[in-house]
This record gives sequence, structure tokens and C-alpha cells, in this order.
Amino acid sequence: MRKLLVIQHVAHEILGTLNPLFKNAGFRIRYVNFRRLPDAQPSLDGYHGLVVLGGPMNVDQTSEYPYLLTEVRLIQQAIDHQMPVLGICLGAQLIAKALGANVRRNGEKEIGWYPVSLTEEGRHDPVLRHFEDKEHIFQWHGDNFEIPANAVRIVCSPLCENQAFRYGENVYAFQFHLEVDEPMIERWLRVPVMKREIEALKGKIGPGTIRSETPIYIDQLKDLSDRTFTEFIKLFGNWERRRRLPSQ
Repeated sequence: MRKLLVIQHVAHEILGTLNPLFKNAGFRIRYVNFRRLPDAQPSLDGYHGLVVLGGPMNVDQTSEYPYLLTEVRLIQQAIDHQMPVLGICLGAQLIAKALGANVRRNGEKEIGWYPVSLTEEGRHDPVLRHFEDKEHIFQWHGDNFEIPANAVRIVCSPLCENQAFRYGENVYAFQFHLEVDEPMIERWLRVPVMKREIEALKGKIGPGTIRSETPIYIDQLKDLSDRTFTEFIKLFGNWERRRRLPSQ
């Protein structure tokens, strides 16, 4: 049975729509919640891939959250072993940091539904090539990554130049949230720390706007999620075949 290690930072940021796809593909999933177990030292031994989820902290808050350094080392090990790796939001920023790129404040916070576009490289990307030229995707972030050396930017947007990148064949970093569904969005809107984040925007965007836009875009997001993560799961088979080659 394939085994997947999932790094979690807060209880409300979960695999979401990814969970049934991985389980239906026969994966055994192990969560490591660093907020609950900050001293955990997970190993990649016996695992076939790594997913790093989102969270409210900044990648450089290592004094307050020293486990971020543990995560960076774990990501580096997974990349060195050419494992499939997926980072979402904070997870994407941690991948960028593990690859030597900077993470900085975005020009403005994106909370809610925003248009994103594929780059020319993204149009040919095996995981994202089914995207239309413009898609509305759910976002919740104030920071953004620079594109690491030797990585390829595959998604961009007017307010956030770097929305996604691929490194090698197996490493994907998504600033946006493809994994959410309506109940997950509603839960986020009720989480106190996230409510305060919206309130700090002083009416620039509010829960009512997000709730009114979600029915417009959620079905397309679910389709994109299914197709994108199905293609990502295929990378595990490619990785396993390469590992079995005599030259490896």
C-alpha cells in the first residue's frame, strides 16, 4: 500500500477534496500536526510522497514556530529523493524556501475568489493543462513566494505574479486553494483567527461577498480539483517505475 505523509499546521486546514482522491487511489494517509506536536521529527522512511498544507504563520517565523525548520529539511529530503511533493499556500511557500527562494509580503491580501491564468509553460504542464486560460480559484493568503532557481512558473494572476510553480517533474507548489469545498469555506469564515483577518481589511472584502460568489465558482473548482489532483496522483506511479529501473 502506498503511504502519504501530510503536514498540517492548524485543525481547519485539511486535505479537503484531496482526501477521497488519495484514499480511492489506495493511499494510507498519516497526518503530522505540528501545532499539536511541535517537537515531532517525522521520517520519510516507508513513504511515497509528501503534502504540506496551509497555515497562518510566515515561513520565517522560526523562533516562534521552530518546527518550520523541521519541515524545510523534510521537504529538502523528499525533493532529493525525487518524491512527489505538493505544497498548498504556506506549504508552497515552504517548498520555495527549501529550494532557496524568498517568501515576502504580497502586494495585497487575496481572500476569496480571484482570477488566475496559466503561463505558457502552464499550458503544457501535465498536471494543470486542463485549466482554461482564466479560472476563478479560492485564495487566502497575504504572503507569496519567489520562483526558485530551475523551477517553472505555471500560474500567475494580476494581484499575485507567482501563483504556482513546478520543480522538476514531481514537485508542485500552489499558492491557491484547489482543495476547498463549500463546507470548508464556510468553516474558514467562522474560524476566529480568519474572521479577524477579514475584519482587518475594513470592508475591502467581506464574508457576504465570499458567500455570494462561492455558488458561482465552486462547481468548476471541484472539477479542476478532481482533474488536477488525479493527474498529480499519477506522478506516484511514474516515480515508483523510475525507482525500479536497474540504473537507479
